[in-house]
Amino acid sequence: YEDLHTFELQAPTRVIEWALGNRVCVAGYGSSDRNEILQLLPPPTLQAKETQGLCPERDFKVECGGFSSRPVYSLKHVPDTSLLVTSGPPDSSLHVWQVSGEDSDVIKPVSAIPAENSTGQAWAKIATISTKAPWVLHGSRVDNVRITEVESQKNVYVAASRSSEELSGVAFLDCNTLLLCCTGGQLGLADVRHPQSPVEAAAAPSAPRGERWCAGVGHGPPGSDLSPQPVACLSSGGHLVLADVRKISEPLASATCRVPSPGCGAEFLCVSWAPALEGCLAVSGFDSTVQVYDTRRWDCSDREAEPLFVHRGHAFGGPAGSEGPPRVTVHTWHPQKPRTLLSAASDGSLHVWDWVQPCGGC
Repeated sequence: YEDLHTFELQAPTRVIEWALGNRVCVAGYGSSDRNEILQLLPPPTLQAKETQGLCPERDFKVECGGFSSRPVYSLKHVPDTSLLVTSGPPDSSLHVWQVSGEDSDVIKPVSAIPAENSTGQAWAKIATISTKAPWVLHGSRVDNVRITEVESQKNVYVAASRSSEELSGVAFLDCNTLLLCCTGGQLGLADVRHPQSPVEAAAAPSAPRGERWCAGVGHGPPGSDLSPQPVACLSSGGHLVLADVRKISEPLASATCRVPSPGCGAEFLCVSWAPALEGCLAVSGFDSTVQVYDTRRWDCSDREAEPLFVHRGHAFGGPAGSEGPPRVTVHTWHPQKPRTLLSAASDGSLHVWDWVQPCGGC
């Protein structure tokens, strides 16, 4: 490692979100009615633009916080605002939170966005963007995807689809184009400008039946509309399929991750592209590790890929008497520092780490 920081949360989290000023937001997902939502100030070394020497302060600091009466399974910061949007069981409704200013250390609820006919539905997957007004994209199935204006709660877009496939994730590709990923592996594109056009999902990648899938989308050069944005689909069996948003039905490459027991569960599956490293992505959710891969030489052979780096730190932090090592619940890349990631595990541990540059690697 070049650097490693650890922080122990009061409860496990499955969300890590960057907010204004490179703050970090996390939230608990327990069954109690007091799940913490915290905004953390990262260590000074993580905020510096250039690598510094020894620093006496190496810990996170809690800046402000609040409590949610339901588990938080997803949390997104609304760009250019001090608002957070959360979702979680038992239904697909959303909750909007205000991060207080310097005069207060409270994160307070300000409104709720109900979901139509949400009884018995899975929790909503969400994404946010700030265009003419703050928007939230949300839905639990393809046929109930919509965009809501956060402050007015006005529906901006409602997807036209007859598919009731469950969603594993949603994303804004730009202010007009949406990417949907189904748990069965299908990918779909939608255009806000054409709400009557039905959302068509591409066929699932070729892999054993019964596996659950998630997806992560990268970003192309700024200022280009639907530029070559890479999409990575990850299955609970460890299969990785790469595609381009312009032709999501045609895989560009495929490989298999090193997973301890394929099909061991998909609750915490996570795949994400590095924002500042070409062809580099990270996967987690199978065990106590986060694996980083360089995909630039992959083909369509589906062979086992060799990780560029494996973070194993969470394996050594389980509480005394626990059954085996904790499982990584989520990870995310630092928006500016190329090889810096944050990861959290089911034991409440939060790590931020930066690995040594390998010769000829990412």
